Amino acid sequence: MAYARQIIFSEEENALHAIDQVSAIHKNVEKNRGAKTPDWAHRDVLFLLIGYSISSYELLYRRLSDEEKTEIFDVFYRVGLRMKLAGLSKTFREWEAMREAHLQENPANSSFTADLYLQYKKHLGRARFALLKQVQLQLVPVTVKKSLPIGGIPWLIPLLWLYKPFRYMKLDAMLKNILLPPGV
Repeated sequence: MAYARQIIFSEEENALHAIDQVSAIHKNVEKNRGAKTPDWAHRDVLFLLIGYSISSYELLYRRLSDEEKTEIFDVFYRVGLRMKLAGLSKTFREWEAMREAHLQENPANSSFTADLYLQYKKHLGRARFALLKQVQLQLVPVTVKKSLPIGGIPWLIPLLWLYKPFRYMKLDAMLKNILLPPGV
């Protein structure tokens, strides 16, 4: 999360430095593991970041215009270029089509998914883990909802209604500090 924040909210030079740090970390992991992470895995993460960025903003604030969605896509496209990833979609419209095809072809729920959710629960604690699943229930596409162990009863919506007045009263930082783990 800290790197994502640095990439999105920093001046270009600092953002590029953060992307280079992420690339160096990945290269070190690959070296230690003795295997290169395939580009499709990095693209999956970029797809997730683009999708979550758009849907989370729309959930908390308002609908984005196509121009604003394109701007979000462009930020992550430049991240992918900087990381020298192959097979990136070059436009927001291409990304939408590529993502939809990917979601239809690859809605896998595997032992890795189960392990990931165990790690989330371990590191977030029960309450924040429950909150994470509720957030995902609101953000992920329908095909993904069907394949993830996130439940189906959306109790988060009333809490989101409370978030907007907190934001207007400038109390949203306090709410975020309560909900998010330290350092995020």
